[in-house]
Amino acid sequence: MIARAIILAAALLFPWHGIAAADATTFVLRDNCPPSFEKTDTGICQLRTLYDFYDSVQGAGLGGTQTALPAHRDGFTPEQIDLGRYLFFDPVLSGDGSIACASCHSPQQGFSDGLPRSKGMAGREVARAAPTLWNTAFLNKFFWDARATTLEDQAVGPLFDPDEMDNTPQRLLDSLNAIPAYQAMFRQAFPAREEEGIALDQVYLALAAFQTSLISLNSRYDRYAHGYHAALSEQEVEGLNIFRSFVARCAECHTPPLFTNQQIAVIGAPEPDGLPLDVGAQITYGAPELKAGFKVPTLRNIVQTAPYMHSGKFDNLHQVAEFYNGGRGHAVPQGVDLHLHWHISSPNLTEYELARLVDFLGTLTDESLTPEVPLQLPSGLAPAGNTIQSHTAKTKTTSGDAS
Repeated sequence: MIARAIILAAALLFPWHGIAAADATTFVLRDNCPPSFEKTDTGICQLRTLYDFYDSVQGAGLGGTQTALPAHRDGFTPEQIDLGRYLFFDPVLSGDGSIACASCHSPQQGFSDGLPRSKGMAGREVARAAPTLWNTAFLNKFFWDARATTLEDQAVGPLFDPDEMDNTPQRLLDSLNAIPAYQAMFRQAFPAREEEGIALDQVYLALAAFQTSLISLNSRYDRYAHGYHAALSEQEVEGLNIFRSFVARCAECHTPPLFTNQQIAVIGAPEPDGLPLDVGAQITYGAPELKAGFKVPTLRNIVQTAPYMHSGKFDNLHQVAEFYNGGRGHAVPQGVDLHLHWHISSPNLTEYELARLVDFLGTLTDESLTPEVPLQLPSGLAPAGNTIQSHTAKTKTTSGDAS
């Protein structure tokens, strides 16, 4: 009787849910692990890759082409991962049912959104670009300013930010608990849970479980690294050598095989015209030396995620390469004192070498394990993540240099 009253009340408060159309028997969570994961005897999914055969300096996942990956999160059940998949694409997580996690992290756009700065509720532009979610299982810092250390903590930010998904904890629970199909799915994913109804920690964990299943480690670069040298062209190998050289120093921060060292770096990237300096990680750590410092992003699937930098300042990868080649501190605003990372130098690369760098970055593309977007959601809403944003940068990711 109480459950029915909750459902009827929610139908008035959240009319977009399509509650009557969501049959609880329609949705059965998958009991098999995603590709590249092995289901153990205890029923959890564990990641398996060719990088498991290698060692790594100090176990940190840093080194040459054949080196182990850093520590990662796995150990979720198939049902928890699949529940997270439904939640990720469901706009029911937002305050008015208009946007989902996939609205800013679309699988069609490298799990980003193709915008300089993402747009949240009512089309309001937020402060920074949406980073890719590929290989988040390996990360220990989240958001550009590194203010979260787990995926569960990260989820709280966009869910309840008025400019992003504009929900509240209670409204989120009320809306999910009012959908019989979600109630049944959460029971499948969390069978040992004794409390009645869906809980916030379950929502956060399911989203984390799905995001840790987004693995991109089978690019042409990876096949080259594992010994198949024909995977890269001669020009792409030239680009790899430039990337790893002590002159360019790209690999010092974007370290293979993850192509990030997970540190904070102050590089002096300019803000778009008219925007004030973003102090970034200075606020997170209370450290003046980290003013305008941001988390080093992974370069995997980088061709898919233009425009670039925390603010979407650069439309294409050639512009990014030109920025790093422009000389130490050349774009720092006059009168601003930044503690630039010591790897930022003046490499003086030629146009040919810049073009080869861009060629190499194209070899890091691997979307072979892109998950399936649900055709139908328990809420009755249309799944997000299928619309490609119309930003011109999406057509300008190469150098345009035929040299």
